Amino acid sequence: MKAALHSPVRVMIVEDSLVIRQLLAHIITRDPRLILAAAVSSAEEALREIPRIQPDVISMDIRLPGMDGLEATRRIMSEHPTPIVVIAGSIEDAALKISMNALRAGALTVVEKPVGVTNAGYDGIADTICTQLYIMSQVPVVRQRSFAWRPPAQRTTSAWHDDSTGSQAPSLLGIAASTGGPPALAKVLSGLPADFPIPILLVQHIGAPFMEGFASWLDGIMPLNVGVARDQETPVAGRVYVAPGDRHLLLSPSGTLRISATAPLAGQRPSATLLFRSMADALGSKGLGVILTGMGEDGAPGLVEMRQAGAYTIAEDESTAVVYGMPAAALRMGGVRASLPLDLIAPRIARLVKDARQ
Repeated sequence: MKAALHSPVRVMIVEDSLVIRQLLAHIITRDPRLILAAAVSSAEEALREIPRIQPDVISMDIRLPGMDGLEATRRIMSEHPTPIVVIAGSIEDAALKISMNALRAGALTVVEKPVGVTNAGYDGIADTICTQLYIMSQVPVVRQRSFAWRPPAQRTTSAWHDDSTGSQAPSLLGIAASTGGPPALAKVLSGLPADFPIPILLVQHIGAPFMEGFASWLDGIMPLNVGVARDQETPVAGRVYVAPGDRHLLLSPSGTLRISATAPLAGQRPSATLLFRSMADALGSKGLGVILTGMGEDGAPGLVEMRQAGAYTIAEDESTAVVYGMPAAALRMGGVRASLPLDLIAPRIARLVKDARQ
């Protein structure tokens, strides 16, 4: 049962370290938006207690004795669907891979584990944890969320406006996501062939320490090559360039990549809006923009500019979006040419690129 908007959000902590468990409890209890409902030391205990506690959101450690956080996420999303925020204490490869796979299994986001009140950056990490727990508690989660679309009875396929008439050959694809993005991006990008003939620029809202691991995880599960973008790099076909942590990714008029430390836009750095805006300026009608699941409106104004420049623009449909915020904003602002369920986005992209080159 969801907490009422005026009631504190009930948080369950799942963390095997007593010190970190107490630290997380301290962080949570000092935030008036949250209330500590339970703190347990194992996934097995969490699964036993969830039906009784009925938390609004779960803070999930990844490395646990016995059942790890990935399997715990799978079990919770299957048996007691509850918003899960992964608290990751390490950015080494093994832990990051588990964290990313937990997102694919249904967790909503990953944030840094606090080290101690005297540690540099503690206040920022603590604030991020509380804010993410509060925000994610409002996300409606479903049992074993599937990204496969099944058409509602009242809608026909033609309602998706899946039309490429008059499209020019895209020379570059820009794609953006936020909450729920990693599994959605994996779904779309895995559906593209290894010889995909244009470069891909990607913005995903995720904590800066996790960006390298996120790119590495994507690279390991799909035929395309994925890496973190570098300043002045010339993008090549069939490669995915991920915006670095806490930096904007832009396309310059000359076609090279720009990495920018300018101020966040609407609280976001990297900003999908700035990426799409740079694509509209540099490519005009030869751009291809895609916006997926995510909270807020980042990317929407930029997608409008791309469409106004003649580019083809796609938004994930509400029927599959974990959070229908960014796609809805883009649609409302008039920036969307095709609104498609997740399963249909990769085929649409591939067909656009193929048809325009024939």
